[in-house]
Amino acid sequence: MNILITGAGRGLGLELTAAALGRGHAVIAGVRDPARGQAALTELAATYGDKLTLAVLDVADEAGIAALAASLKEQGQTLGAIINNAAVLNATDTVLEALDMEEMQRAIDTNLYGPMRVVKHLLTLLTEPGASIINVSSEAGSITNAYPNSYPYTISKTALNMFSQKLHVTLKDRGIHVLSVHPGWMPTDMGGSKAPLDPRISAEGILDLIEQRTGPQGHFRFVDYTGKDMEI
Repeated sequence: MNILITGAGRGLGLELTAAALGRGHAVIAGVRDPARGQAALTELAATYGDKLTLAVLDVADEAGIAALAASLKEQGQTLGAIINNAAVLNATDTVLEALDMEEMQRAIDTNLYGPMRVVKHLLTLLTEPGASIINVSSEAGSITNAYPNSYPYTISKTALNMFSQKLHVTLKDRGIHVLSVHPGWMPTDMGGSKAPLDPRISAEGILDLIEQRTGPQGHFRFVDYTGKDMEI
């Protein structure tokens, strides 16, 4: 299938790109800054050739996303999956009394509005059989397991889970598989060096969810990278 991945230049996004190519899929790797992660993506391109397409994609730039969608449509491109991976983690240890609301706006704009913009403009291309939308969320978005501080990230991920649920209700009759996925704690730029999970294991698990169309056992479309239901 053809898979579009946002935030594909580093971390989990890069691992998702490599894993998808390794399974024989074609990938449109969306990156905000083409210079960042260029070496790794160039190496993948040397191995997989035209199976990998690099696209400038800033999830905060709606006009740019619309232009990309129009270009792909003009080329006759179809998609089998969209993986909304791009995100920011900011103001994690800031108490509410000291929180700069611009940090809240930044997180909401990237972590919630970003996936909304991507789906808004690329949904019409999601026409391949067994299509999926995967929103990379976090256990931090669980209301049940709320913890102090980290307001921007946690609240934006809770809202992303709601977006996934609404997409599921809206698109299920079209056969489009929608999930919010907690990818696990990984040693990426966001997760830090102490995180225990190999990002490739998470990436392979997420691709399993796409290929096997694995869904939750319960009502909510919130699972971890193995397909296990998460507390909403």
